[in-house]
Amino acid sequence: MNRPVLFILATGIIAVALLFLMRAETPSVDAEKTTVRLFCAASNRAVIEEIRADYEAECGEKVEIEYGPSQTLLTTIEVSGQGDLYLPADTTYLDMAEEKGLTEEVFPLADMHLVLCVPKGNPLGIKSFEDLFAPGVRIVQAEPDAAAVGRMTREILTESGQWNRLEEQTTATRSTVTEVASDVKLGAADVGIVYDAVLHTFPELEAVALPEFATGVAHVAVSVIKTSSHPTAAIKFARYAAAHDRGQKRYAEFSFTPANGDAWTETPEMTIYCGSMLRPAIEKTVAEFEQREGAKVTTVYNGCGILVAQMNAGQSPDAYFACDVEFMKQVQERFGSPTDVSTNELVILVKKGNPHGIQSLKDLGREGLRVGVGHEKQCAMGWLTQRTLTEGGLTDTVMPNVTVQTPTGDMLVNQLKAGSLDAAVAYISNAAGSAEDLDAIRIEGIPCSQATQPFAVAKASQHSQLAQRLFKRLNSKESQQRFLNEGFSWIAPGDAP
Repeated sequence: MNRPVLFILATGIIAVALLFLMRAETPSVDAEKTTVRLFCAASNRAVIEEIRADYEAECGEKVEIEYGPSQTLLTTIEVSGQGDLYLPADTTYLDMAEEKGLTEEVFPLADMHLVLCVPKGNPLGIKSFEDLFAPGVRIVQAEPDAAAVGRMTREILTESGQWNRLEEQTTATRSTVTEVASDVKLGAADVGIVYDAVLHTFPELEAVALPEFATGVAHVAVSVIKTSSHPTAAIKFARYAAAHDRGQKRYAEFSFTPANGDAWTETPEMTIYCGSMLRPAIEKTVAEFEQREGAKVTTVYNGCGILVAQMNAGQSPDAYFACDVEFMKQVQERFGSPTDVSTNELVILVKKGNPHGIQSLKDLGREGLRVGVGHEKQCAMGWLTQRTLTEGGLTDTVMPNVTVQTPTGDMLVNQLKAGSLDAAVAYISNAAGSAEDLDAIRIEGIPCSQATQPFAVAKASQHSQLAQRLFKRLNSKESQQRFLNEGFSWIAPGDAP
């Protein structure tokens, strides 16, 4: 065999080998799909199986589910550090998980109510709490230290002083609420204590509501496990289960009282209106939130006067983060209750070394000084500046020296650095990162020189839960530290960083 032929054969063999390696190393479409692992309370098994089937058919992604008692599942998560989602029968377990640092985002799903279950037709005529203590009545309930329904029963009846009596009358306990219902169905017990929604899959049984159980409402929600290896995929399934046009429909079919969830979309999009001075404090947090959620957040930064005008002209953001409460008040009817998040202080900004020796607002009235302030109608900073000057009796002294009024503090900083201004009244956060070029002089004796920044979610938003999760992320310790680094003071409820 001559050399050209050998070369051609060798080249062909190498090409085939490379192609084989490429196919081996490149994951198929199916291999790229992430499998999410969910720990789920037995009380939600029937409805979650339907939601899983819907999700896998529509989105082509797999969900593995482990069912069991809420407390047992919580212990498994804590010990193993495994799993992506936790769905207990009641949010009290999510509170416990959060206290232990085990979970993060929470997605409300539905409510269930505590009831008795008896065979269809109620052959023993059990209609009241006292009927449970008739001779020969066999009672089964879930183990209080393992299952949410048992825990709730014990808490309610302990508070009313009736738990010990019922405990003594109880014939047997089971690990899960579905096992309780099964015992009644099979005739192993005459009455059980369950959640009403569980009976959807037990047509042989009926519910008996008791006034003693009136406060027994289980709030069902699913939460992302903090150690999840696939948080974005986990959030996607949680959003699907919580969506009013997907999982919530199934919850309603299975006799739960569904929560008011967001509309479903593969990649949710929402718009936030935000005062410009907040941009350096929130921009990185919003970017991190987008990546984790698999969402698109359009953040419109501008002077709050301009943003309010846009809203009054018909624009409808999903949330509003205002520079001051005054500008939230102007559109309050559009939003839910606002939360005050931070404060920011007006200061006098001057060139490094303060070449004009400015010490107070009054000094800004010196002849020949070029002063910049915010535009009164376009931004909270300008409105607050005018209020501060009025409060200090300095409007007529300072305003003749004002050569520029801008909608944002950043514009004033840039003009000050460029030398077209001698001083500017802006937020202390506007000077963050400019310590080499600028000095900040505090405004003493005028309390109104401080602005408070509120956040609120729009009442008409189709993504209110998404916006609320963003707000929770803005309340994280990492986010709080970013606010502090930018010169803000933190005032929202929660632990300080």
